[in-house]
Amino acid sequence: MGIFARLARLIKSNLNDLISRSEDPEKMLNQIVIDMSAQLIEAKKQVASSIADEKRLAKQAEQEAATAAEWERRAMMAVRAGDDNLAKEGLARKKEHEQLAEQYKVQWQKQKQAVDSLKLALRALNSKIEEAKRKKNLLIARKKRAEAQKQIQETMSGLKNASAFEAFDQMEQRINQMEAEAEAGAEIAEEYSGDVLATKFAQLEQTAGADGDLEALKRKMGVLPPEAPPAPREAVRVEHKEELPELDAAEQEELSRALADLEAQEQAELRMKR
Repeated sequence: MGIFARLARLIKSNLNDLISRSEDPEKMLNQIVIDMSAQLIEAKKQVASSIADEKRLAKQAEQEAATAAEWERRAMMAVRAGDDNLAKEGLARKKEHEQLAEQYKVQWQKQKQAVDSLKLALRALNSKIEEAKRKKNLLIARKKRAEAQKQIQETMSGLKNASAFEAFDQMEQRINQMEAEAEAGAEIAEEYSGDVLATKFAQLEQTAGADGDLEALKRKMGVLPPEAPPAPREAVRVEHKEELPELDAAEQEELSRALADLEAQEQAELRMKR
C-alpha cells in the first residue's frame, strides 16, 4: 500500500500547488484530471510489477517442489542400488529444496495477498478518478453558469446607470433640433418661393373652416337659431331666369357670378354638415 500512499501525497501536493497559483478553475480541474490519470498509469505499472513478482514466487516454489521430488526419486534409486549413504545424501538435498519451496510458498502467499489488496486499491483509485472526471464536468458547467450570471449582472448594472440613457436623451434632442431646422428651412423656402398668396389662402381656408365649425356647434347647442333650409335650386334658377331679361349684359354676368358663389357656399355647408 506504500505505492498508493506515495501517489496520494503526490496528487495532494500537485493540487495544493495548482490552488496556490490561483489559476483558471477550468484549466486547473483539467490539469488535476491529467495528473491523476498519469499517476493512475504509474500505479498500474507498479501493480503489474507486483503481480509479476507474485507469479515469479509461485513459479520458484513450484520449481523447488519439483526439485525436491527429483532428489527423492534419486534417493530411491540409491536405495534400490544398495547405496544407503548416497540415498541419505539425496534425502538431505531433497529436504533443502522442500524448505526452499516452503519459503517461496509463504512469500508467494504474502505477495498474492498484497497483490489482491493492490488490485482493490487500484480499482478504487480508478473509480475515484472517474468520479473526479464527472465532477470536473459539473464544476466546469457551474463555473460557466456563474460567469454568465456575473456577466448578466454587470450588464444590468451598466444599464441601471443613468448615463446609459443620457445618450438616448441627447440623440432625441438632436433629432428634435434637426426637425425644427428642417421645418424652418421649409418655411423660409416657401416664403421666398413667390407662393405667399397660396399660403395666405390656405390659412384663410383653415380659419373659415374653424368659424364654420364654431357656428355649427352653437346651432347644435341652441345658442343660434337653426339654419334656414336652402331654397330649391330649380326655383332660384327659374326666378333669376325670369328676371334676367330685364338686366343688361354686365348686370346679368355679375348676377351669374353671384349665383355661382352662392351655390359653392351651399355645397360647402352641406359637406360640413355631413
